[in-house]
Amino acid sequence: MPINKLLLTTALSLGLALPTLAANVAPGDTLADNQDYTYWLLDAIKSMDPQINTDVEGSGVLRSLFEGLYDEDQEGALVPGVALNHDLSDDKTVYTFHLRDNAKWSNGDPVTAQDFVYAWKRLADPATASEYAWYIELMQVKNAAAVIAGEVPVDDLGVKAVDDHTFEVTIDAPLPYFPKMLTHASTFPVNQKVIEANGDKWTEAGTLVGNGAYILKEHVLGEKVVMEPNPNYWDNEHTIIQTVTALTINDQNAALTRYLAGELDRVEIPAGQYPRLKAEYPDQAVSVPQSCSYIYMFNLDEAKGPEALKDVRVRKALSYAIDRDIIVDKILQGGQWPSYNWTHHSTEGFQLPDIDYSHWTQAERDAKALELMKEAGYGPDKPLDLTLNYNTSESHKKIAIAVQQFWKKIGVNLTLNNMEWKVHTDKMQNQDFDIARYAWCGDYNEASTYLDLFTSYSGHNNGKFFSPDYDKLMKDSKTAEDPNPMYTAAEQILADQMPMAPIYQYTKVEMIKPDMRGMSLNNLMQNWYIKDMYRVAN
Repeated sequence: MPINKLLLTTALSLGLALPTLAANVAPGDTLADNQDYTYWLLDAIKSMDPQINTDVEGSGVLRSLFEGLYDEDQEGALVPGVALNHDLSDDKTVYTFHLRDNAKWSNGDPVTAQDFVYAWKRLADPATASEYAWYIELMQVKNAAAVIAGEVPVDDLGVKAVDDHTFEVTIDAPLPYFPKMLTHASTFPVNQKVIEANGDKWTEAGTLVGNGAYILKEHVLGEKVVMEPNPNYWDNEHTIIQTVTALTINDQNAALTRYLAGELDRVEIPAGQYPRLKAEYPDQAVSVPQSCSYIYMFNLDEAKGPEALKDVRVRKALSYAIDRDIIVDKILQGGQWPSYNWTHHSTEGFQLPDIDYSHWTQAERDAKALELMKEAGYGPDKPLDLTLNYNTSESHKKIAIAVQQFWKKIGVNLTLNNMEWKVHTDKMQNQDFDIARYAWCGDYNEASTYLDLFTSYSGHNNGKFFSPDYDKLMKDSKTAEDPNPMYTAAEQILADQMPMAPIYQYTKVEMIKPDMRGMSLNNLMQNWYIKDMYRVAN
């Protein structure tokens, strides 16, 4: 066990201070004169509000503009953020966080425990209408479910400012992974005074006040985000990167061209190009595991979902007929894993159930798919018409075209419907789709971050799959001494009911300039912090 993880484990168990790992330059590294960083975004950032954002790319920006109780180091272990440490009550239901006294907002105001109280209440408040309100319920914060449902006042939420630098949280039952959940952007503090003075405009450049290592200098929706160091950040002396620019480029090939021209320092590799780029640029092309799963979600909404998809035989047939080996080996070619389940296989402690069709040959899966479609009343001689929605991306398009051909063999006429990210997600949230391309990246390294999504109380169960047995497993898992068998059973329900077709599990496949350091590539969650990054001299 690396020393920092050993210290962390001891600190968490005893309520001691966590190890401080400052963004210092590694021995032997010489800093470059240029300390600017420009990276690629596929889609526009929908919101700079920590309690409203739902996007992975948005979370990357928010980790620079704001700071929560804890951050993560290069390996994914917890390190101090605003909280230096915490105490845990004997019954393991009361967390008392001790906040650093030198944390400040970018306007110079001190960051206090009340800022966390305000943010967490705001997350749970039905008036905020946060899609991530369910997250605070998953955290087991006392009265969260009742607050979210509007049954009790928001002031009944189990959070309290004992004093300016002591934040107390009461949870309903012991939750061993609770501290891991605190790196998620929805738990970050926000400045009440600024929000109340500016309303929805509080997130605009020049108005936004954060407590992170960077401040927002410019945000042109769908074009770029520009950030610069926050002089009031408590660890600003260790912030090395000076100007951060994130450019939104929907065309992945165009983004790669701009990277090769020297305009970008980091970009995702388009589908199928990793082997070539790794051969040509061995010190720049990388492929590392990332805790994300790629699926096609089925709309099972009683009123808006297609009638055919309410038949589990059709859903299973659609999943069986997808040739995942072709997708990962011929289309993506970046080390991705063919997937027959939902939870990423590398998730800590997760035990995959024995999913029958994962062992079949593709010929056997295709034959079973044809059989099930025929039983349901469909087939090549009586085709089923469906539409697949996906957001703009060359990789998504290539996968969709392949699936269109796979499904044609079993009697499905699939119409492909491409749209920008915001439209795509809005349609999903309103159940305005038949089938939708979807991906979920873990919020923390534990299986519940995936499995909670398909509960009836999830804020992201856009396909409206409901199973009382599934809900019970996931609720019971919160108080189980060992929840892993329940997670395995929950995955089996998903395999039996097939509310989505799993396709592959991610790797992070990127081009990164060889002079960049501190990219957190060993963190399975791939959570990175620009404050930890720097450029070295060539």
